[in-house]
Amino acid sequence: MEIAGYIIDTNATVRQAAKQFGISKSTVHKDLTERLPQVHPQLASEVRKVLDVNKLERHIRGGLATKDKYLKEKKVTAISEK
Repeated sequence: MEIAGYIIDTNATVRQAAKQFGISKSTVHKDLTERLPQVHPQLASEVRKVLDVNKLERHIRGGLATKDKYLKEKKVTAISEK
Protein backbone atom coordinates (compact mmCIF):
# COMPACT_ATOMS: atom_id res chain seq x y z
CA MET A 1 0.00 0.00 0.00
CA GLU A 2 2.99 2.26 0.60
CA ILE A 3 4.17 1.73 -2.98
CA ALA A 4 0.67 2.47 -4.27
CA GLY A 5 0.63 5.75 -2.37
CA TYR A 6 4.04 6.65 -3.77
CA ILE A 7 2.93 5.99 -7.35
CA ILE A 8 -0.28 7.97 -6.93
CA ASP A 9 1.46 10.93 -5.26
CA THR A 10 4.35 11.15 -7.71
CA ASN A 11 2.91 9.60 -10.89
CA ALA A 12 5.96 7.34 -10.79
CA THR A 13 6.52 4.47 -13.16
CA VAL A 14 6.86 0.88 -11.99
CA ARG A 15 10.60 1.15 -12.64
CA GLN A 16 10.91 4.33 -10.54
CA ALA A 17 8.90 2.79 -7.70
CA ALA A 18 11.01 -0.36 -7.76
CA LYS A 19 14.19 1.69 -7.53
CA GLN A 20 12.77 3.86 -4.74
CA PHE A 21 11.78 0.85 -2.62
CA GLY A 22 14.72 -1.39 -3.55
CA ILE A 23 12.66 -4.21 -5.03
CA SER A 24 12.24 -5.67 -8.51
CA LYS A 25 9.93 -4.25 -11.16
CA SER A 26 8.12 -7.56 -11.40
CA THR A 27 7.40 -7.54 -7.66
CA VAL A 28 6.04 -3.99 -7.83
CA HIS A 29 3.88 -4.87 -10.82
CA LYS A 30 2.55 -8.08 -9.26
CA ASP A 31 1.82 -6.34 -5.95
CA LEU A 32 -0.06 -3.51 -7.64
CA THR A 33 -2.00 -5.46 -10.24
CA GLU A 34 -2.74 -8.75 -8.47
CA ARG A 35 -2.38 -8.39 -4.70
CA LEU A 36 -3.56 -4.83 -4.08
CA PRO A 37 -7.02 -5.30 -5.68
CA GLN A 38 -7.73 -8.08 -3.18
CA VAL A 39 -6.68 -5.96 -0.21
CA HIS A 40 -7.80 -2.46 -1.20
CA PRO A 41 -9.84 -2.26 -4.44
CA GLN A 42 -10.32 1.53 -4.28
CA LEU A 43 -6.57 2.18 -4.01
CA ALA A 44 -5.89 -0.38 -6.74
CA SER A 45 -8.24 1.48 -9.05
CA GLU A 46 -6.37 4.76 -8.49
CA VAL A 47 -3.03 3.07 -9.10
CA ARG A 48 -4.37 1.44 -12.27
CA LYS A 49 -5.20 4.89 -13.66
CA VAL A 50 -1.60 6.08 -13.15
CA LEU A 51 -0.17 2.86 -14.58
CA ASP A 52 -2.40 3.14 -17.64
CA VAL A 53 -1.26 6.72 -18.31
CA ASN A 54 2.37 5.66 -17.91
CA LYS A 55 1.80 2.81 -20.35
CA LEU A 56 0.32 5.17 -22.92
CA GLU A 57 3.25 7.57 -22.56
CA ARG A 58 6.12 5.07 -22.51
CA HIS A 59 6.72 5.19 -26.27
CA ILE A 60 7.18 8.95 -25.97
CA ARG A 61 9.67 8.57 -23.11
CA GLY A 62 11.55 5.94 -25.08
CA GLY A 63 11.76 8.21 -28.09
CA LEU A 64 13.04 11.09 -25.98
CA ALA A 65 15.65 8.85 -24.36
CA THR A 66 16.87 7.74 -27.79
CA LYS A 67 16.99 11.34 -28.99
CA ASP A 68 19.03 12.37 -25.93
CA LYS A 69 21.40 9.45 -26.47
CA TYR A 70 22.20 10.47 -30.02
CA LEU A 71 22.51 14.16 -29.12
CA LYS A 72 25.07 13.27 -26.44
CA GLU A 73 26.98 11.07 -28.91
CA LYS A 74 26.97 13.91 -31.44
CA LYS A 75 28.43 16.32 -28.82
CA VAL A 76 31.14 13.84 -27.83
CA THR A 77 32.06 13.33 -31.49
CA ALA A 78 32.19 17.08 -32.12
CA ILE A 79 34.42 17.63 -29.07
CA SER A 80 36.80 14.80 -29.98
CA GLU A 81 37.18 16.13 -33.54
CA LYS A 82 38.48 19.48 -32.27
